[in-house]
Amino acid sequence: MTSVVGSSIAVRESSGRPSGRCLGRFPCLDDRATRSALCLKLILVLLHVMFGGALFILDTELRRRTREHPWYTAIYLVLYLATLIQYFFTSYSSPGYVIDVMMAGSGTHATFANLSSFDQCFAYPTNIYNNVMIKQRQITTRNKNPSLSTQINSSVWLRQVMDLYPPGFSSRSWTCSYCHIIQPPRSKHCHDCDKCVLQFDHHCAWLGTCIGKRNHCRFWWYIFEETMLCIWTGTLYIDLLVSKAMKSWWKDLIAIILIVILVFCFIFLILLLLFHSYLALTNQTTHEIMRRQRILYLRGFPSKVHPFSKGIYRNLIAFCCFCDDKHTLEAVPPVEDLEARAQPYTCIDIISCRCC
Repeated sequence: MTSVVGSSIAVRESSGRPSGRCLGRFPCLDDRATRSALCLKLILVLLHVMFGGALFILDTELRRRTREHPWYTAIYLVLYLATLIQYFFTSYSSPGYVIDVMMAGSGTHATFANLSSFDQCFAYPTNIYNNVMIKQRQITTRNKNPSLSTQINSSVWLRQVMDLYPPGFSSRSWTCSYCHIIQPPRSKHCHDCDKCVLQFDHHCAWLGTCIGKRNHCRFWWYIFEETMLCIWTGTLYIDLLVSKAMKSWWKDLIAIILIVILVFCFIFLILLLLFHSYLALTNQTTHEIMRRQRILYLRGFPSKVHPFSKGIYRNLIAFCCFCDDKHTLEAVPPVEDLEARAQPYTCIDIISCRCC
């Protein structure tokens, strides 16, 4: 009884404080993770405003050129705004969750499907199949949304996922220990989002969301725009330093400090852009590269072969045109196919563009 009274008093006291009234008006801020994500977004916007605003404040020559040739500054401001819009567009986009594909039901289909292995998958002991089915039924019955429970067909989903894996894996190999749902290949549970993400790449703290199958292309475009903006802004600051216009010494000092910061940002952004361009060309993820030896179905594959690569052209099509195949799941290719692809290139392969 005393604990209840004490808690009610604490709630009243907190509601009387300015922070308590703010949380009462905005319930979404009650979550610490949400507040941290919003603070990071605010910091990033302020950094953009600081670099752009300081440029126009310090450089009188730039202001004069803006009045004479407004198109130059207009293009820069368009890139500036496009980068911020792309940031928020990527930040609030869905990476693609396993639960969404489960809800899609019959809309899911598999690529690289090995129909001959389908029958072998069901040659497992019946207790493995029954245990997975029991877990899936428990999830759907615990779900508070009855319409969701009716949409998810556990048996159909189980059969689809079992067809994506090579035979010989137990149910523990692909069942998430947190969500207790069956994960298709290339999926991983994100502890920050508390969901299983399709084609999981990484969780971006600056964006406050996971990078996965559905927003990896948007993330690449954001990095590209941020890199171009960094180069252009750094060029304008260098023009400020080398200009012969009379200016105070503290303006040169501020410009040098900001240029040094921009150089470090550029090095980080260009390396990140090149790395994710390599991932797009080879149809890989950061998680698969960093944890390849710990992913069970990737063990034993040739190290120089990218298991899910379909060639540069088709990889780029799948990477950019994510809206057309948002419910497409990729199966683990047979070892025989990967061993054949591991063979050295011949003249015929080069002429026929085997890498594409």
